[in-house]
Amino acid sequence: MDAALKENILLVDDDPKSLYALQVLLEDLNQNLLLAQSGEEAVSYALNQDLALILLDVRMRRMDGFETARLIHAQQRSRLTPIIFMTAAADEVGSMFRGYEVGAVDYLVKPLVVEVLKSKVSVFVDLHRKGAELARAEQRARESEEKLRALAAHLITVREEERAHIAREVHDELGQVLTGLKMDIASLARRLDDKSLLDKTDSMRHLVDATIHTVRKICTGLRPEVLDEMGLVEAIGWQAMEFQKRTGIRCPLNLPAETPALDTDLSTTTFRIFQEILTNVARHSSATRLAIELKCASDRLILEVMDNGVGISASEVDGRASLGLLGMQERALRLGGRVNISGARGQGTRVVVSIPIAKP
Repeated sequence: MDAALKENILLVDDDPKSLYALQVLLEDLNQNLLLAQSGEEAVSYALNQDLALILLDVRMRRMDGFETARLIHAQQRSRLTPIIFMTAAADEVGSMFRGYEVGAVDYLVKPLVVEVLKSKVSVFVDLHRKGAELARAEQRARESEEKLRALAAHLITVREEERAHIAREVHDELGQVLTGLKMDIASLARRLDDKSLLDKTDSMRHLVDATIHTVRKICTGLRPEVLDEMGLVEAIGWQAMEFQKRTGIRCPLNLPAETPALDTDLSTTTFRIFQEILTNVARHSSATRLAIELKCASDRLILEVMDNGVGISASEVDGRASLGLLGMQERALRLGGRVNISGARGQGTRVVVSIPIAKP
């Protein structure tokens, strides 16, 4: 068997002959047998080796098996390592309870029955191997999850940067062209006397005005100027009022007069989460009122939104189809924050966003 696939089995007995005999009995299992002739030596192995199983003699002179087991299980690395006690006399069965108290998983009486010994050792070796495989699988799953989260965070950042870039390009380039076109139409209209042509230029001017309004709306949707120019508090207030005008849902606000200096990433993340909350309220809540509060508590920014709608259930919060809710969670998690969503049928929904404020 490949050495990398062998499991470490620690054999502990202060009698060299008994220790050698135990080694011979277990050799054909083809595992890595480690030998310790004292409790101190056994504890040293437990501190430095990953052990699948410990076979431990109870009666040892300097440190008995019970004390040795207690010290081994007191170590973080070996606190779950299974220990099988071995005793030379059948009348020692009364000490089994003491052995189980210090973490023994089994008890064998000498002289050992070879088939029983090998069977029990094989079981624990197999359990350890399967546990190691499961731990590796869990580690790979964690690494995959971390990579996916890093990718999601990168995509969020890239998308925000691209939105801001497109908004600037559309505003600057297309806005200038439309403004120039409007001025040219006005100049042309001043040179015309024909009423039908003047009506046509007036229609063209209204069309350009409507296009300019659409361009501004698109730019605001991509990246609201109020967020960059006036900050998060004003942006939350503006978005709430726009939402109220559009849906008719009353939005009482409780916003701080001042907040600490917030970096762009935190402001953008909080604002986008707020927009997603409003979208969910409009689509699913049937609410007539939406209370909004933004505050700074200690070193965290907290946004709380509560509606009086139909309420969200626990299954809907955890549902696979709740991609909008998942997106909110991932945005907050990217900055070390969290989003707590709670509700009950007929009692509305409460969303609390809590994100750390980065130190300057």
